[in-house]
Amino acid sequence: MARRRLGFWRRFAVSVVKPTMAVWTRRTWRGMEHIPASGGVIIVPNHLSHADPLVSAHFIYDSGRWPQYLGKASVFRVPVVGRILHWCRQIPVERGTVDAARSLETLERAIRDGGAVVIYPEGTTTRQPDLWPMRGKTGAARLALTTGAPVIPVVMWGPQKIFDPRTKKVSLRPGIPVTVAAGPPVDLSRWAGAAPSRGVLDEMTDAIMLRLRDMLAEIRDETPPPLWSAQAKRGEERS
Repeated sequence: MARRRLGFWRRFAVSVVKPTMAVWTRRTWRGMEHIPASGGVIIVPNHLSHADPLVSAHFIYDSGRWPQYLGKASVFRVPVVGRILHWCRQIPVERGTVDAARSLETLERAIRDGGAVVIYPEGTTTRQPDLWPMRGKTGAARLALTTGAPVIPVVMWGPQKIFDPRTKKVSLRPGIPVTVAAGPPVDLSRWAGAAPSRGVLDEMTDAIMLRLRDMLAEIRDETPPPLWSAQAKRGEERS
């Protein structure tokens, strides 16, 4: 990544975040070669802690790409903060409004402009008690279908030791071990050119989440549970 292309605010963000994370964490990075060096890409991490964005941003930046995260559009309207987020090329997204379609267009444009867009398919930190992935939402699948961009799975284990969402405890001790691994693109070729029906998007999302579950099992060296039970799935669909 050419430093001269970052501009002042992105260089400033790097100068603050990267040294902090270098002290705060002891890192094991795997699979950086799976993140394309250029071109539009959709990066889909698991989400187990509020510390995830710091850890994943460090990993993606070290891989040679500038990560573009989604943020609530209301935050981008906050004086100063919103401008900095804009200058750092983060992406405002309207949620639950008629502007959601416009947000999708913004994401598509970022991908077609060659951006590395980061989408947490779970939408929020997992509610599974052992921090395994839960059922995903369809935004990443829809974006993959409309753009044809590769979907790169990224799994993390360790950010929960920085902030554990179950206990709400923060650890400031240095050298917290974190592991981040990227894998080859999720094979979504069977749905290429399909209409974005709910069934198609659900199937694509399931493929993404199953890959994340299996990759996380590998770095945790544990046997994963079923991704979700049929009962839980039906309950989510009714909610």
